[in-house]
Amino acid sequence: MSELAASPSDRARIVEAAGGIIAEGSKSFRFASQLFSEDVREKSWLLYAWCRACDDITDGQTLGHDAERPMDPHARIQFVRDRTRAALAGEESGLVPFDALAIVAAETGLPHALTDDHLAGFERDAVEWRPESEEDLLSYCYQVAGAVGVMMAHVMGVGAEDRDTLNRAADLGIAFQLANIARDIVEDAHVGRTYVPRQWLAELGISPGEIADPRHRSALAEVGKRLADLADRYRESARVGAGRLPFRSRWAVHSAARIYGAIAEKARALGERAWDRRIRIGKAEKLRLVVAALWDSLRPAPATERSELWTRPIPVRRESASTGPGSIPSGPASG
Repeated sequence: MSELAASPSDRARIVEAAGGIIAEGSKSFRFASQLFSEDVREKSWLLYAWCRACDDITDGQTLGHDAERPMDPHARIQFVRDRTRAALAGEESGLVPFDALAIVAAETGLPHALTDDHLAGFERDAVEWRPESEEDLLSYCYQVAGAVGVMMAHVMGVGAEDRDTLNRAADLGIAFQLANIARDIVEDAHVGRTYVPRQWLAELGISPGEIADPRHRSALAEVGKRLADLADRYRESARVGAGRLPFRSRWAVHSAARIYGAIAEKARALGERAWDRRIRIGKAEKLRLVVAALWDSLRPAPATERSELWTRPIPVRRESASTGPGSIPSGPASG
């Protein structure tokens, strides 16, 4: 593979493999991606393959039979960083996710700083970082999901100069991650992970080590509602950016927003029962949400301001003594 582009046969092979990865890793994202034009759909699969690999490798899993499994979190992060830098330099690795990144970056002019932002979230997980405040939580959500939203906006043709649309793409990723956190609070706690801000827990009299205790389900329902309400605000902002996209991309984005939004809505509606079993969105419900998203795509986007929302900083600061490795301190801004 050259620095500029893969051969047509190599590209087709990697796209097919990436489609398999997304089919296994995220049925909801693959479902929504069918609405994209063929070109955007293929690029979205290529990007997803890299994102999935970053998550799997840094979480201690393997990347098929081609990758060696590093023995410690820092080695895993370094492995991913090295492979990512090589991919962005156009070097072929023989590993589908990194070769997929090389293709999509070359074809879209993807800003390399966004991959750094994304990997910073995995660095936080590697050192067992936990959010102290809501701002910490939002910066983490940007890293692990909002940055992907910005990369997807570039895949859909949004230019680097259109900062407001890119910020709203980040908002959608943040909303998705808040929904995931609300769904997985107890499941995460069982494996020693806590993404609920310590300040929130302190207000409710819950220590981080007690989150999974059934005695705290009533208080935890308040946390789930707070996360879902916060996700709503970022999802509403994202509708403005989606309204600026070509129709098929707009419909796909609204569909994904509806599907992930349903996760947050279920977590809020179920209250104390939200963690009795994992929240899932069935195929029939997804179809209904896609139809609703079609209406979203046909009507004018709301005139929603985002001046009170957390905004990704540019340029990114890589270290902060107050918020930890890979942190992205920022605050409300109009973008």
